[in-house]
Order: sequence, then structure tokens, then C-alpha cells
Amino acid sequence: MSVAKSLAHDSGPLHVTGQARYVDDMPLPANALHLAFGLSTIAHGAITAMDLAAVRAAPGVVAVLTAADMPFANDGSPSAHDEPVLADGVVHHVGQPVFLVVASSHHAARRAARLGKLAYDERPAILTVDEALAADSRFGPPVIWARGDAGAAIAGAERVVEGRLELGGQEHFYLEGHAALAIPGEAGDMHVISSTQHPTEIQHKVAEAIGLPMHAVRVECRRMGGGFGGKESQGNHLAIACAVAARATGRACKMRYDRDDDMVITGKRHDFRIDYRAGFDGEGRLAGLEFRHYTRAGWALDLTHPVADRAMLHADNAYFIPAMRIESHRLRTNTQSATAFRGFGGPQGMAGVERVMDHIAFVLGRDPLEVRRANFYAVPATPGDPVQTTHYGQEVRDFVLHDLVAQLEASAAYQDRRAGVAAWNAANPVVKKGLALTPVKFGISFTLTHLNQAGALVHVYQDGSIHLNHGGTEMGQGLFQKVAQVAASEFGVDMAVVRITATDTAKVPNTSATAASSGSDLNGMAVQAACAEIRGRMAAHLAQLHQVAPETVVFADGRVQVGAGDLSFAEAASLAYQGRVSLSAAGFYKTPDITWDRTTGRGRPFFYFAYGAAVTEVAVDTLTGENRILRAYILHDAGASLNPALDIGQIEGGYVQGAGWLTTEELVWDDKGRLRTHAPSTYKIPAFSDRPGVFNVALWDAPNPEATIYRSKAVGEPPFMLGISALMALSDAVAACGDGTLYPDLAGPATAERVLRAIRRQQGRDV
Repeated sequence: MSVAKSLAHDSGPLHVTGQARYVDDMPLPANALHLAFGLSTIAHGAITAMDLAAVRAAPGVVAVLTAADMPFANDGSPSAHDEPVLADGVVHHVGQPVFLVVASSHHAARRAARLGKLAYDERPAILTVDEALAADSRFGPPVIWARGDAGAAIAGAERVVEGRLELGGQEHFYLEGHAALAIPGEAGDMHVISSTQHPTEIQHKVAEAIGLPMHAVRVECRRMGGGFGGKESQGNHLAIACAVAARATGRACKMRYDRDDDMVITGKRHDFRIDYRAGFDGEGRLAGLEFRHYTRAGWALDLTHPVADRAMLHADNAYFIPAMRIESHRLRTNTQSATAFRGFGGPQGMAGVERVMDHIAFVLGRDPLEVRRANFYAVPATPGDPVQTTHYGQEVRDFVLHDLVAQLEASAAYQDRRAGVAAWNAANPVVKKGLALTPVKFGISFTLTHLNQAGALVHVYQDGSIHLNHGGTEMGQGLFQKVAQVAASEFGVDMAVVRITATDTAKVPNTSATAASSGSDLNGMAVQAACAEIRGRMAAHLAQLHQVAPETVVFADGRVQVGAGDLSFAEAASLAYQGRVSLSAAGFYKTPDITWDRTTGRGRPFFYFAYGAAVTEVAVDTLTGENRILRAYILHDAGASLNPALDIGQIEGGYVQGAGWLTTEELVWDDKGRLRTHAPSTYKIPAFSDRPGVFNVALWDAPNPEATIYRSKAVGEPPFMLGISALMALSDAVAACGDGTLYPDLAGPATAERVLRAIRRQQGRDV
């Protein structure tokens, strides 16, 4: 069996030697052209004049296109057709594409794009949550889900806390920026190579833009240099622009964003304001909880509704809340259109309830872990006992956090560390330490039910080599390697026999985005189905030749046992080919047993939950607010892991990225709507030196009770939320600066400046 082995990433050697090909590395056809957008310089206004004469006259420029030149649909939206590729008379944020330059080189296109002279009738820009609320600028009415009467439960509770948590957005900061290449073919056909998590959506949007059916557009993606959700919908504009320009010129057209342009044009993680009110008893057990979520969606809808929905779905995290009400406001602002980001709203919803747990523990003077544990979902004592349900009605049948957290508490020496932190803080007035343990319960499946499907195409050649394609995309997470391990295991062959090539809409149609942590689950099952079909055909033919029952044919260790016969897999494949047996099959999988009604907020949107927990210890300099993560201990539930090494890598990266969101990664817009943190010099992602000095990650080794691929669990998004423990640990350290009467109220990201202000509040100093 090749699954469950810690095999290296299939492209690892190519990555470290620089031989891995990305869109920008691919040789271009002769006379290829390069594109760049001319961008809006204001946040909101009508375009009254557009002088592009200097752009057209610039060296190397072949064509300049505006919205009027778009031949068919001028739309890049993944949802509401409200996102023109080129502004159609009104601009809605600084950095919105207004015109398109087609030139002989990348630099010529960029230089020319800066020469455009635009005049505007500037309008007031809505930039903040408060401004959007005052103007009633929103995407639809508030969405409200409720279980029980939370208001009455809170009113009748022994104790009540209320507060507000501000959570900033986050730049994806993939290493490879957005890029696309369109190559025109005969009869108007278009071949698009794109750095995208969603080839089928690129296919769909390009077909709309050039007025052809989807069968005329082929989209290919071999790999991305990172995605994190930022390439789920944001690549549409580049692919459309390239295809339209290629159609107009008859020449291949390529476009890539430089880093500054990428950050200014593309959407970010949705920032949230979360107001909360909770009623609880003396043990910290919740009786009722009310949340009000406000999220800045930016200027277009994009994926805001499902992101905000998932924040609501994860507002319980690991806790049974008897009465709960969540009210979600999706606000329209003149900023980049916020989009998918790892966790897809789950981190924001989860951070809200973790703040509530932390606040309750502070008020009661108890260890936050005690309060969290007191509110965990219950595990039925016997199989027939009632199962607790979430606030949206899904049974929590597989809750493992009681045991998982207990194991982590022991392996991380949590209680000893808490005593050590208290002793340190009593003895050290300048540097304070903090400690937190936070859990994760994350639902796995697309909440748009029809997306929970996948296809695959598998070929076995007569020499025994195996070629496969599937609908998932490789963005560095190791999906291709995991799926290849599935194929190798199904045929009982060595990994060297299996080859996966670029994701291609001409091979596997109607794919879903590689998102929602579904890549291995969906595509692994589709590949397994295709392999099983071919293996069954081979077994039937070989069994007939040897006069044995097909079910007795065994594929293992590169051999095929047929009765008393022993063949190599290559010999078996050759015999099947000579017997005119089809050695190619398409596989398909759809996730079973999921139903969801987002209007009522009821159903079973998730096939299962992934679990985990993290202990984080931090140190804070009370004179400057500077802080550091000293230690992190993680225990994460990957089910029966397909590849433990890859999964541990995803967990480590997810934790660091989550901690970065809540500590250093601050997006800043000025009062004109200009993004001021638009480069590595002004936007601080965690560096290698920011990782915890002690960083211990282990897998909770228990097969998934649901029928997933080899009983594994998704490991893409869930680890991101382990980083919430860093924010809670910083809050614990700040609390040590006061007398225990004032809750730290630390916002995210907890930058050094915010931490220092919180410390000064604890010390009773003006801030």
C-alpha cells in the first residue's frame, strides 16, 4: 500500500532546483503579446473623460482596450455578474482595472498603462463598517439564524458578558502572483493556461467573454506557487483579458501581475467586526449566546455570501450552545472585493466564540481551558444515547476533542507550563508571558451542495505504466502526490509507475474548485473509482484466462496473483490489452448524505468534522509591545492520514499563517481608500525566524468514521484556526500586566502597537 506513507512531495526536487514550471516559465509562441491593466486612482466616481492617446503611442503598444471594446460579456464575477473586467463608466475602488494595454513586452505594457489620463466625477467613498451601516450599503438584508430564545436565556443567566472583537483581513501573499496565457486556435478555439484553483470557472468566464460555448475553451493548470483561496475567483480577470486580446489580435497573449499590482487589484480575507453577548453560570457553561457579525465585502459580491455563511456555521466551534442567535451583515464598501481565503469565513466565526470563552474565563478567574472543556459537545455514553446538534441542526457524532485535548494537555505539559507562566510573571515586571490552548472543529464539504463532486480519468498503458488526471489543482499542498498514492495503492504498484499531468478541462470536465479542504476527499475518491473499474476489467479477463474466480485475483507489490500464476503488473496489462480489454476509465464521486438550506440555516452541510488543538506560549515586552511565539504544541486529527509528512507540513504552515493573520499581518487603507500596505516592505507576513522556537506537531491517529478515501480527513484549512491560540496567549500575557479587573480586549491582528495600547490600558495609562 502506498497510502499512509510519508512520501516526499512529487515536485519537491523541481521546487528546490528551480526546474518546476509555472505559467511565467512557459515558453511563448512566436510574436506573443503581453498585457497590463490601467488602474483607477480614486475609490469611487464616474469616469468623465479618458485620454489614452499617450498609451497608444507608447513604445511597443499594439492595442488598448476599454469596456466598449469587450466583444461579449464584460464580467469576471464568480457569482452575481457585478464585477466588470474593465470599469464600465464607474469605478468602485482604487486599483480597479479601467483599460487594458496590449504590448510587445511585459515592461512596455506596464509603462504604457501609467500614461493614461482619466478624469472623474468623484463621489463619496464608503470605506469602513460604520460608514457602510450609516449609508445602508450592503449586499442584501441581514441573515439571521437562531436556535431557541438566546435573549431570554441570557437574561435568565447567572452572569453576562458582552464585548466586541475586531478582526482584520489578510493578503494571500502566494509566492507566485497571478498569471495567465491565452493561445488562440483554429475556429476561434482558445487554450488558456492559468494559475487558478478553479479551471472550470476560468473556462466558463472566458467562454462568456469571447462568445463561444465552453467546449471551445480549454483551460490547463499544472501547478500554482500558492493559492490559499486567492486564486479561486481572482484569476478570472487575467484569463478573460488574455483571451479577449488573443481573439482580437490572433496572437498569444500573456498577463502577470507584479506584486504591487497584485496586492492593489485583488481581494483579501474578509475583515470582521463581531459583537457578542453571552449568559453563563458560575462554572462558565453557556446558557445563551448572541453574535452580530459585520463584514466588509468590498465593492462586488464575489464569494461574500458563502464566506459569511461559513462564519455563522463555525460560530459554535467546539461548543454546545443551548440557545444561540447569529445576525450577519454583509456590507458593501469601496475597497477591493473580499474573496476566499483559507478557512473561508470559518476562522472569523471561530475566533468570535474563542473570544467569548476567554472573556468568560477572565470574568470568573478560571483557567480558560476549564471553561472551554465545560462547554464541549458531549459524547454519548452509549450508542443509543441522544446526540447533541449544532445550532444549524447537524448531529455531532464524531466529537473527539475530549480525548484529543486531554492528550495534548499531557504531552505539552500544559498545567506545568501554566504554573511556570504565573511564576515568571510574578517575578518579571518587563517581559510577560501568556499561554493558551484552543480547539478546532471544522466542517468539511462545500456549503453549495452541488460543488461536492469530482471526476478523474485514468489510463493504464500496455507496458503497465499508469497516467491519470483529476479535477483538483496542485498549489503546493501535495494533492497530486496523495492522489497518485491512491492510484498506486489501488493497482498495488510502485509510485514510480504512476504519473499525474496538468489539470485540464479537456480531460476532466465540470470540476469544482480546489477549495473547502475537499481536494483529497473528492478527487481521491474519483480516482479510486476509475482505478477500481479498470482493475475489475483486468481481473475478469485474467480470471477467464486462468479459469479462476475474478475475486481471487490479487494486485499487490507490483505483481498480479491469478490462481497459481504470478504475473508482473506490466505483463497483466499487456495481456489485457491483447485481450481487447479497455484500460481507460473515468471515475466520478459525489459526497453522500449532505443537505443544506441556507435560507433557514438548517441541515447537514458537512460530511464530517476535522478536529485539532494547539497550545501556544508567548512572551511580550511591556515597554514596546513587541512579542514572540516561544512554543507551540499541536495535536491534529487527520483521520488515517494518506501521507503523514505532507499533512504535518500543512499543519505547520496553517498554524503559522493563522498566527500571522492574528499578530502581524495588518492591512491599512488611508482615508482615500488607497491600500498603503501593498508590498513586502509594508505588509508583514511571518518569516522563518517568526516560527515558534519549539514547534511540536503530532497527528491524532484515528480513522475517520465516515467513508472517506482510505478513512482519511482533510488537512487543508482546519490547521489554520489553530493559530487562534496565539491571539488568546497574547491576551493572557496582556492580562498579566493588570490587576485582573479589566479584560484585555485585544483585537486582531495583535500588532506590537495594539499590544502596547492594551498593556497601557491594563496599567491605567492614557493610550
